Amino acid sequence: MKIYKFGGASVKDPQAVKNLLKLLTSKDHGKLLIVISAMGKTTNAIEKIVAKYLEEQKIPEELQEIENSHLEIAGELFPETSHPVYSKITGLFEEIRNFMEHNKSNRYDYVYDQIVSYGELLSSNIVSEYLNTHNFKNTWIDARDLIKTDSTYRDAQVNWEETQEAINKNIDRNQVNITQGFIASDADNFTTTLGREGSDYTAGIFAYCLNAESLSIWKDVPGVLNADPREFTQTSLLNQISYEEAIELAFYGASVIHPKTLQPLQKKEIPLYVKSFVQPDGNGTSIRRGNRIEPEIPCFIVKKNLVLISLSSLDFSFMVEENISEIFRLFHLYQMKVDLIQNSAISFSVCVDNRFNQLEKLIQHLKARFRVKYNTGVSLYTIRHFNDSAIASLEKDKEILLKQITRDTVQWVTRN
Repeated sequence: MKIYKFGGASVKDPQAVKNLLKLLTSKDHGKLLIVISAMGKTTNAIEKIVAKYLEEQKIPEELQEIENSHLEIAGELFPETSHPVYSKITGLFEEIRNFMEHNKSNRYDYVYDQIVSYGELLSSNIVSEYLNTHNFKNTWIDARDLIKTDSTYRDAQVNWEETQEAINKNIDRNQVNITQGFIASDADNFTTTLGREGSDYTAGIFAYCLNAESLSIWKDVPGVLNADPREFTQTSLLNQISYEEAIELAFYGASVIHPKTLQPLQKKEIPLYVKSFVQPDGNGTSIRRGNRIEPEIPCFIVKKNLVLISLSSLDFSFMVEENISEIFRLFHLYQMKVDLIQNSAISFSVCVDNRFNQLEKLIQHLKARFRVKYNTGVSLYTIRHFNDSAIASLEKDKEILLKQITRDTVQWVTRN
């Protein structure tokens, strides 16, 4: 069985959905499970709805705009207005409104997961219905019935035993199945999500549990590039990457692959292919056991809008294990992702991702025990497999707050 994952760009509009059908019918893909992300920028739009709903405690008018955009896409794909897809779309939006009317919780993370998850439910229903209408027969499955997690909303941890059992029980391996990326459910059947851009991880979970032959992630780029073309003018395709190297690149922030995706694949040595849905016959990039990277060229990564925190003890004592363990306890408490660490005898600097907007609480807590300086809105640049010319090109015209070099990697924290 093969797993295909299609991101938001591959289903962003009617033409993209038609292209997806063309890709699937162009050759014999065998037994498939297809993972679908929300359409285009839908997740961003629904995130704004969540924020406004919690602020105003009423259903935002903008929700109707999102419903209209999905109905417009359906209108170009399904000429018959009696097609059941229309009632499915309106029914899902009715569920959102019903939740907003009866919800009593002000917990942002919980409310976020219950509402934002509808982006994937909408897109997967539309794609499934369109494929069925054009004789590409498939069964729509709710991922929340299959992927079981704890209740860490917006960053749920998978319960692998329960997930494996649910997938074995509910997936017919002899047919095409379509499901959603990003979403899951906890023990009480409340919706959870696997982290922003978590659809790749969903595909990795299914690949692992189904002992898949391979996982293919279809993107709007030719494969894994040595730099993000939105940030760097010159990029090159990486033909092959080892699991270990891909995990390193993902950890440092390479946007093509979700960091958690590769771990379950590596355990069973399931190859991952990153390919272009625009040019599906291209070679793309294969991620598998083997040479760490081919060709071995510098890889450039940038992460923006991070926070650089510098700490020292109040009495100028050494920053040793006791202090550092307390700092990391607080990072865990306030859900900060650590991207870079540097320490000396009396100081400790760390670059973190404030993805859950808890920086203020963290800083106040740190100030009770440490001297604290911090810069918000900084960028973290990374070069894997650097050389002198790569370093020179990236350092040019930047205000560098921190620099760190190891054998294979050089990193800078800079002001934006």
